Amino acid sequence: MWLITTLIAAIGATILWYVVPRIYKLDLLSLMFWGASFMILVDHILGYKGGSFVEMETGGLITNGIVLGIVMLIPVFIIWITVLIIKKPKQNVERR
Repeated sequence: MWLITTLIAAIGATILWYVVPRIYKLDLLSLMFWGASFMILVDHILGYKGGSFVEMETGGLITNGIVLGIVMLIPVFIIWITVLIIKKPKQNVERR
């Protein structure tokens, strides 16, 4: 399920990238989400041993697949917000 959660975030970020002004670096956010989605897909393919391809439960510390997907998105948002803070998009708006 964390694959689907990441894919939904990637699709949402890509749609926002077309709608929202470029100063918010949504291209970087969508690229990070698509990269994470691709890595999770490869992990699922290589680790597939039959049965359900998209699992609702995990065997790790976080047992719910949806919660795991959301937890995996948090570092991506932190990196994106850090880049926004460093690049200071409000200064770019004032210059225009």
